[in-house]
Amino acid sequence: MGEIVRLQKYIAMCGAASRRHAEQMILNGQVKVDGQVVHELGTKVEIGANKVFLDNEELKLIKKNYYVMLNKPYGYISAVTDQFGRPTVTDLVRDEIHAPLHPVGRLDYDTEGLLLLTNDGGFTYHVTHPKNNIGKTYIVTIKGGMTVKNLHILRRGVKLDDWTTAAAEADILDSLPGQSRIQITIHEGKNRQIRRMFEVLGYEVEHLKRIAVGNVELGNLAVGKWRHLTSGEVNYLKGNVK
Repeated sequence: MGEIVRLQKYIAMCGAASRRHAEQMILNGQVKVDGQVVHELGTKVEIGANKVFLDNEELKLIKKNYYVMLNKPYGYISAVTDQFGRPTVTDLVRDEIHAPLHPVGRLDYDTEGLLLLTNDGGFTYHVTHPKNNIGKTYIVTIKGGMTVKNLHILRRGVKLDDWTTAAAEADILDSLPGQSRIQITIHEGKNRQIRRMFEVLGYEVEHLKRIAVGNVELGNLAVGKWRHLTSGEVNYLKGNVK
Protein backbone atom coordinates (compact mmCIF):
# COMPACT_ATOMS: atom_id res chain seq x y z
CA MET A 1 0.00 0.00 0.00
CA GLY A 2 1.38 3.43 -1.00
CA GLU A 3 1.48 6.66 0.96
CA ILE A 4 -1.88 8.45 1.26
CA VAL A 5 -1.66 12.19 0.54
CA ARG A 6 -3.97 15.10 -0.20
CA LEU A 7 -4.82 15.47 -3.86
CA GLN A 8 -3.22 18.91 -4.18
CA LYS A 9 0.02 17.57 -2.69
CA TYR A 10 0.06 14.71 -5.18
CA ILE A 11 -0.36 17.16 -8.06
CA ALA A 12 2.58 19.18 -6.70
CA MET A 13 4.66 16.00 -6.30
CA CYS A 14 4.10 15.33 -10.00
CA GLY A 15 5.47 18.76 -10.84
CA ALA A 16 2.22 19.90 -12.48
CA ALA A 17 1.60 22.91 -10.24
CA SER A 18 2.23 24.38 -6.83
CA ARG A 19 -0.12 23.26 -4.07
CA ARG A 20 -1.99 26.56 -4.16
CA HIS A 21 -2.39 26.42 -7.95
CA ALA A 22 -3.43 22.76 -7.70
CA GLU A 23 -6.20 23.71 -5.27
CA GLN A 24 -7.61 26.14 -7.81
CA MET A 25 -7.43 23.48 -10.53
CA ILE A 26 -9.43 21.12 -8.33
CA LEU A 27 -12.06 23.78 -7.66
CA ASN A 28 -12.21 24.48 -11.41
CA GLY A 29 -13.07 20.84 -12.13
CA GLN A 30 -9.85 20.15 -14.03
CA VAL A 31 -8.86 17.15 -11.92
CA LYS A 32 -10.15 13.59 -12.04
CA VAL A 33 -9.38 10.68 -9.73
CA ASP A 34 -9.98 7.26 -11.28
CA GLY A 35 -12.10 8.88 -13.97
CA GLN A 36 -14.30 10.96 -11.67
CA VAL A 37 -14.11 14.76 -11.47
CA VAL A 38 -13.18 15.88 -7.95
CA HIS A 39 -13.99 19.31 -6.49
CA GLU A 40 -13.24 18.74 -2.78
CA LEU A 41 -9.89 20.03 -1.54
CA GLY A 42 -9.83 17.47 1.28
CA THR A 43 -9.76 14.54 -1.15
CA LYS A 44 -6.94 12.07 -0.53
CA VAL A 45 -5.30 9.63 -2.93
CA GLU A 46 -3.09 6.61 -2.46
CA ILE A 47 0.16 6.80 -4.38
CA GLY A 48 0.40 3.89 -6.80
CA ALA A 49 -3.25 2.89 -6.36
CA ASN A 50 -5.30 5.85 -7.58
CA LYS A 51 -4.93 7.40 -11.04
CA VAL A 52 -5.02 11.19 -11.15
CA PHE A 53 -5.74 13.15 -14.32
CA LEU A 54 -5.25 16.86 -14.96
CA ASP A 55 -7.11 18.16 -18.02
CA ASN A 56 -7.57 14.50 -19.04
CA GLU A 57 -3.83 13.72 -18.94
CA GLU A 58 -2.63 11.22 -16.33
CA LEU A 59 -0.09 12.62 -13.88
CA LYS A 60 3.08 10.70 -13.08
CA LEU A 61 5.35 11.16 -10.09
CA ILE A 62 8.68 12.79 -10.83
CA LYS A 63 11.53 10.69 -9.51
CA LYS A 64 13.99 13.12 -8.05
CA ASN A 65 16.43 12.47 -5.26
CA TYR A 66 16.64 14.95 -2.41
CA TYR A 67 19.51 15.37 0.03
CA VAL A 68 18.77 17.67 2.95
CA MET A 69 20.61 18.80 6.06
CA LEU A 70 18.34 19.68 8.99
CA ASN A 71 19.30 21.25 12.30
CA LYS A 72 17.03 19.05 14.40
CA PRO A 73 15.42 20.76 17.39
CA TYR A 74 14.89 19.19 20.80
CA GLY A 75 11.59 17.31 21.03
CA TYR A 76 11.33 15.96 17.50
CA ILE A 77 11.27 12.26 16.59
CA SER A 78 13.71 10.98 13.95
CA ALA A 79 11.01 9.19 11.99
CA VAL A 80 8.52 9.71 9.19
CA THR A 81 5.51 9.22 11.49
CA ASP A 82 4.96 8.70 15.21
CA GLN A 83 2.24 6.52 16.71
CA PHE A 84 1.89 8.91 19.67
CA GLY A 85 1.37 11.97 17.51
CA ARG A 86 4.64 13.65 18.47
CA PRO A 87 6.27 15.98 15.93
CA THR A 88 8.69 14.31 13.53
CA VAL A 89 11.68 15.69 11.67
CA THR A 90 9.89 15.28 8.33
CA ASP A 91 7.22 17.74 9.56
CA LEU A 92 9.87 20.47 9.23
CA VAL A 93 10.39 19.98 5.48
CA ARG A 94 7.18 18.50 4.09
CA ASP A 95 5.57 21.85 3.20
CA GLU A 96 8.37 22.66 0.76
CA ILE A 97 9.60 19.27 -0.43
CA HIS A 98 6.86 17.14 -1.95
CA ALA A 99 8.65 13.82 -1.71
CA PRO A 100 8.66 11.06 0.94
CA LEU A 101 11.88 11.82 2.77
CA HIS A 102 13.27 9.69 5.58
CA PRO A 103 16.00 10.32 8.18
CA VAL A 104 19.49 8.98 7.49
CA GLY A 105 20.09 7.27 10.82
CA ARG A 106 18.59 8.97 13.84
CA LEU A 107 19.02 11.47 16.62
CA ASP A 108 17.26 10.91 19.94
CA TYR A 109 14.20 12.91 20.94
CA ASP A 110 16.30 15.02 23.31
CA THR A 111 19.31 15.44 20.99
CA GLU A 112 19.76 18.37 18.63
CA GLY A 113 21.85 19.06 15.57
CA LEU A 114 22.76 17.76 12.15
CA LEU A 115 20.39 15.19 10.70
CA LEU A 116 20.35 14.18 7.04
CA LEU A 117 17.10 13.49 5.20
CA THR A 118 16.72 11.87 1.78
CA ASN A 119 14.56 9.69 -0.46
CA ASP A 120 17.62 7.86 -1.81
CA GLY A 121 17.96 4.47 -0.15
CA GLY A 122 21.43 3.86 -1.56
CA PHE A 123 22.66 7.11 -0.02
CA THR A 124 21.23 6.12 3.36
CA TYR A 125 22.88 2.69 3.18
CA HIS A 126 26.29 4.15 2.38
CA VAL A 127 26.21 6.81 5.10
CA THR A 128 24.98 4.49 7.86
CA HIS A 129 26.87 1.27 7.09
CA PRO A 130 29.72 0.75 9.59
CA LYS A 131 32.11 -0.49 6.88
CA ASN A 132 32.24 3.00 5.39
CA ASN A 133 33.50 4.43 8.69
CA ILE A 134 31.85 7.84 8.40
CA GLY A 135 32.35 9.61 11.71
CA LYS A 136 29.65 11.53 13.56
CA THR A 137 30.86 14.46 15.66
CA TYR A 138 29.03 15.78 18.72
CA ILE A 139 29.36 18.49 21.33
CA VAL A 140 28.49 17.00 24.74
CA THR A 141 27.79 19.20 27.75
CA ILE A 142 28.16 17.28 31.01
CA LYS A 143 27.83 18.02 34.70
CA GLY A 144 31.16 18.08 36.47
CA GLY A 145 34.73 18.10 35.24
CA MET A 146 36.13 15.66 32.70
CA THR A 147 39.25 13.90 33.98
CA VAL A 148 42.22 12.98 31.81
CA LYS A 149 41.69 9.33 32.81
CA ASN A 150 38.10 9.30 31.54
CA LEU A 151 39.10 11.14 28.39
CA HIS A 152 41.56 8.32 27.62
CA ILE A 153 38.81 5.73 28.24
CA LEU A 154 36.62 7.49 25.65
CA ARG A 155 39.54 7.38 23.22
CA ARG A 156 40.20 3.67 23.81
CA GLY A 157 36.58 2.44 23.95
CA VAL A 158 33.98 2.31 26.70
CA LYS A 159 32.65 -0.99 28.06
CA LEU A 160 28.88 -0.86 28.06
CA ASP A 161 26.49 -3.59 29.23
CA ASP A 162 26.69 -5.76 26.14
CA TRP A 163 29.55 -4.41 24.04
CA THR A 164 32.57 -2.12 23.93
CA THR A 165 32.53 0.98 21.79
CA ALA A 166 35.18 1.57 19.16
CA ALA A 167 37.89 4.09 19.88
CA ALA A 168 36.57 7.64 19.69
CA GLU A 169 38.22 10.97 19.02
CA ALA A 170 37.59 13.08 22.12
CA ASP A 171 38.82 16.46 23.33
CA ILE A 172 37.89 18.84 26.12
CA LEU A 173 36.61 22.12 24.68
CA ASP A 174 36.22 23.91 28.00
CA SER A 175 35.71 23.17 31.67
CA LEU A 176 33.78 25.53 33.94
CA PRO A 177 32.83 25.03 37.58
CA GLY A 178 30.31 22.19 37.58
CA GLN A 179 30.21 21.79 33.81
CA SER A 180 32.38 20.63 30.89
CA ARG A 181 32.01 20.52 27.11
CA ILE A 182 33.54 17.66 25.16
CA GLN A 183 33.85 17.24 21.40
CA ILE A 184 33.64 13.57 20.44
CA THR A 185 33.60 11.70 17.14
CA ILE A 186 32.26 8.14 16.98
CA HIS A 187 31.98 5.71 14.09
CA GLU A 188 29.02 3.67 15.31
CA GLY A 189 25.42 4.68 15.81
CA LYS A 190 23.94 2.51 18.53
CA ASN A 191 20.84 3.63 20.44
CA ARG A 192 21.69 6.47 22.86
CA GLN A 193 25.35 5.55 22.50
CA ILE A 194 26.88 8.89 23.46
CA ARG A 195 24.71 9.26 26.54
CA ARG A 196 25.44 5.69 27.62
CA MET A 197 29.19 6.21 27.21
CA PHE A 198 29.20 9.21 29.51
CA GLU A 199 26.78 7.68 32.00
CA VAL A 200 29.07 4.66 32.42
CA LEU A 201 31.87 7.07 33.31
CA GLY A 202 29.63 8.72 35.92
CA TYR A 203 28.58 11.86 34.04
CA GLU A 204 25.12 13.29 33.46
CA VAL A 205 24.68 14.63 29.94
CA GLU A 206 22.96 18.02 30.06
CA HIS A 207 22.98 18.77 26.34
CA LEU A 208 23.91 16.85 23.20
CA LYS A 209 24.30 18.24 19.72
CA ARG A 210 25.62 16.66 16.52
CA ILE A 211 27.73 19.11 14.54
CA ALA A 212 29.13 17.01 11.67
CA VAL A 213 28.76 13.83 9.66
CA GLY A 214 32.15 13.06 8.17
CA ASN A 215 33.46 16.40 6.94
CA VAL A 216 29.95 17.77 6.29
CA GLU A 217 29.40 20.36 9.01
CA LEU A 218 26.27 21.94 10.47
CA GLY A 219 27.86 25.37 10.49
CA ASN A 220 25.55 28.28 11.35
CA LEU A 221 22.31 26.65 10.18
CA ALA A 222 19.63 27.78 12.64
CA VAL A 223 17.74 25.30 14.84
CA GLY A 224 14.69 23.94 13.01
CA LYS A 225 15.96 25.12 9.61
CA TRP A 226 17.21 23.03 6.71
CA ARG A 227 19.12 23.33 3.45
CA HIS A 228 19.89 21.18 0.44
CA LEU A 229 23.31 19.51 0.47
CA THR A 230 25.73 20.73 -2.16
CA SER A 231 26.70 18.37 -4.96
CA GLY A 232 30.16 18.13 -3.40
CA GLU A 233 28.72 17.10 -0.04
CA VAL A 234 26.47 14.50 -1.68
CA ASN A 235 29.35 13.02 -3.67
CA TYR A 236 31.54 12.90 -0.58
CA LEU A 237 28.88 11.14 1.51
CA LYS A 238 28.23 8.67 -1.33
CA GLY A 239 31.93 7.80 -1.28
CA ASN A 240 32.66 9.30 -4.68
CA VAL A 241 35.08 11.83 -3.25
CA LYS A 242 37.75 11.05 -0.66
